[in-house]
Amino acid sequence: MPLHPLIVDMMAAARAVGKPALSAGSPDDLRQLMASGRAALGRGPEVGEVRELRIPSRSQGVPARLYRGISGRQERGLIVYVHGGGWVGGSLDDYDLLARALVDRSGCAVLSVDYRLAPEHRFPAGLHDVEDSIVWATAHVHELVDKHVPVVVAGDSAGANLVTVALKALQPAVQVAMQCLFYPVTDTDVQRQSYRDFAEGLPLLARDMVWFMAHYASPEEHSDPRVAPLRDARLGGLPPAWITTAEYDVLRDEGEDYAQRLLEAGVPVSLTRAEGMAHGFIRWFNLVPEADAVLTTACRAMAEACEAAPS
Repeated sequence: MPLHPLIVDMMAAARAVGKPALSAGSPDDLRQLMASGRAALGRGPEVGEVRELRIPSRSQGVPARLYRGISGRQERGLIVYVHGGGWVGGSLDDYDLLARALVDRSGCAVLSVDYRLAPEHRFPAGLHDVEDSIVWATAHVHELVDKHVPVVVAGDSAGANLVTVALKALQPAVQVAMQCLFYPVTDTDVQRQSYRDFAEGLPLLARDMVWFMAHYASPEEHSDPRVAPLRDARLGGLPPAWITTAEYDVLRDEGEDYAQRLLEAGVPVSLTRAEGMAHGFIRWFNLVPEADAVLTTACRAMAEACEAAPS
């Protein structure tokens, strides 16, 4: 279907004010650009508790933020959320809106993780932070939500990349109920058809991804399955996956190829393509009704995975 008219309007408004591409400046410029866009996304729902944490790790600790539901609600599970931003940008504040919505709609608590960013901390620093955060969260879930509940790990874009790679590194020692991946980065091949079709004129440009990859990892590391999980020859044993791609996104084809590879490896997968959507849409749920519907579906899937998990 055509690109959603509200997204067309958003892109036109960005062009009218001269909003630069994600890769137009420095990493700090990207971070400021993401921060400046928060207000336009609207507010998230009220939650019962928001608490700042520092997760012990092999570095200096990982900043995180715990969100819980209204007082007296029994959480179904704990969602460990890893934000996007091309491994270079993104923060807890940028994803506060989404974290609140996840709590409200899933009936789960949310632990939002703020891993180290490139290029100051290149691969595998951020990956190690995510691994350490998942290990700690699964070991301390009772302390976080006052009882033992299942854990789901979720993320978008580069955050989804870190999620699925970390879970592979941690198997079989760490078990989670599901991985939820919004338009994941799964490869470093920029010659796919979706890269050619959607290279320009959208929120994420092909050259943005080239810029992100260059900041995150050296060229010789781009074929490492810990950077490009689609290149991992053995994907069996990973948790069930719920994956959504965006129709108008350079990452669409690799996300869908990754879902197919998981299925071939025996991993249960639910794959949807969000028609008319572009990269980043999951944070636009206040603005685009179709994005709101996808978020509700994802939250329902995470809740059901937690309810079905062994106690």
